[in-house]
Amino acid sequence: MLETLDAAAVRRWCGGGLEALRAHQHEIDELNVYPVPDGDTGTNLVLTLTSAQLELEGAGEMPATSATEREPSGALRRMARGALLGARGNSGVIVSQILRGMAESLATSVAVRGGELARALRSASEAAYAAVARPVEGTVLSVVAAAAEGAGRIKSDDLVAVAGTAAAAASEALARTPQQLPVLARAGVVDAGGRGLCLLLDALVAALTPTDGAAADADADGACAAGTPGAGDDGMAGVSAAWHTEAVDDGRAVAALATEAALATEAAPAPDAAPAQAPGDGVAPDEYEVQYLLDAPDAAVGALRRELDAMGDSLVVVGSGDGIWNVHVHVPAERIGPALEAGVAAGRPHRITVTPLTPGRTHGLAAAERPIPRRRGAVVVAAGDGLTALFEAEGATVVDRNPSIREMIGAIAATRAGCVVLLPNDANTHAVAIAAAREAEGSGVRVSVVPTRSPVQALAALAVRDTGRPFSDDVIAMAEAAGACRYGEVCTAQRDSLTVAGPCRAGDLLGLVVGEVHVIGADLAEVSRRLLDRMLGGGGELATLVLGADAPIALEATLRDHVTQAWPFAELQCYAGGQPRYHLLVGVE
Repeated sequence: MLETLDAAAVRRWCGGGLEALRAHQHEIDELNVYPVPDGDTGTNLVLTLTSAQLELEGAGEMPATSATEREPSGALRRMARGALLGARGNSGVIVSQILRGMAESLATSVAVRGGELARALRSASEAAYAAVARPVEGTVLSVVAAAAEGAGRIKSDDLVAVAGTAAAAASEALARTPQQLPVLARAGVVDAGGRGLCLLLDALVAALTPTDGAAADADADGACAAGTPGAGDDGMAGVSAAWHTEAVDDGRAVAALATEAALATEAAPAPDAAPAQAPGDGVAPDEYEVQYLLDAPDAAVGALRRELDAMGDSLVVVGSGDGIWNVHVHVPAERIGPALEAGVAAGRPHRITVTPLTPGRTHGLAAAERPIPRRRGAVVVAAGDGLTALFEAEGATVVDRNPSIREMIGAIAATRAGCVVLLPNDANTHAVAIAAAREAEGSGVRVSVVPTRSPVQALAALAVRDTGRPFSDDVIAMAEAAGACRYGEVCTAQRDSLTVAGPCRAGDLLGLVVGEVHVIGADLAEVSRRLLDRMLGGGGELATLVLGADAPIALEATLRDHVTQAWPFAELQCYAGGQPRYHLLVGVE
């Protein structure tokens, strides 16, 4: 058992926490209390901790120093910074703030014993509550508060005892969350974010009580991180530890993990690197060299070559004869993630590097292309080719659904604007947008968040945007337009649940208004008509319909006929959005 916290224990904690979250990812996703297809808490926490581990392994943005590697406060600060930039969803943002609070509390500690850990957990709880505009009990906030209270109550300097008491108190608080939040009680589940935090605290206890073998492994990992010769030949240096993607059973998580690794990895030469094409010699302005070693069977490499060949050029895939391949390809920025995901599908990528081929290009606000103070920009979160085209036609930069803070910051930088408005388009991304705005403002960009909950609200907001008026007035006008747009959607229930409209079964079609289920049925056209009637019955002059990727072609004509007959004074706009998950989005203004 450890008497004081050290950097190796922090690394063990991060790795063990990530392993536990991966093992329970599906379980946590299933704790979603609503039947709609948005149960991403487990996936979001996995991706957030993956980014934290990348930062700890030296593949992130904070410069590694010998002091950082030796001191627990430095290691925890790196872990917190990585979690922040990779945070996804409310749960990821709150966990990143918990880590930040701990890191700040321990920054001046000479030795971290039980008393210091208790104070760090109290600071973590305060940071978590401060990150939420309207704190709600019965969530991860209650769990971290209980952990901090339990740690402080025993007044001990025994590091392991304090951590164990905190973990036990958190587990007890998690069991109480259904009593604090009625929606959890109705669903018969505990809070998903709180469950994830309990796993992290259990991992902390385990990290403080390592077996001899685990301690030796941690020491070796620390030596590798500090640059000991020989590190990396086994493929486990750099970002490789984050690439046990076989345990991630969600395709969206794999794709997002690939992109996260790409954005977090520094451009360091891999062995046997293929020569990069000289900038200006046929290189596109936003082209990147993606390279990695790949453990894969020979049979998988042919399909990988064909897939990568369709994405970019300068493709080289060479093998060593023992199942290890060196993969090299030049791709545009938007194909970085797919290029890495292709490697995941073929085998196990490691030693990953992503290098901009245009001099001075970086992923962030430190790019050579500085913001233009008078330029206005907008960043919108959306999925689907049709929706993306709609928003881009309005001059917005589009980020795919469920972005990390790092991806949002990159999109802000891509606008090259001095004033940027963010439109998150769902409640779970709002905290990510707020955190990204704070980060970006530190680089001199003025950023405001309009709290849109649906793409139809973002369309309404962009429709009134006017760069001729002051930025603050423009943001207010956009927020008012978004707020005046009632939004609804039709989706398929993912699980049995009790809703305000009655019980639903997995596979039922649900019509939601402002996030609450109002219509349950089996026929898409009928549920869509009833949803429109409910929304237009409350008043409205303009209805906007956005058809999803799997909506039948005839649905638009069916709904046009219905609105013409039942609501002749309402104007109707229809778009093919191509969004996944939601068969229909509806906005009424």
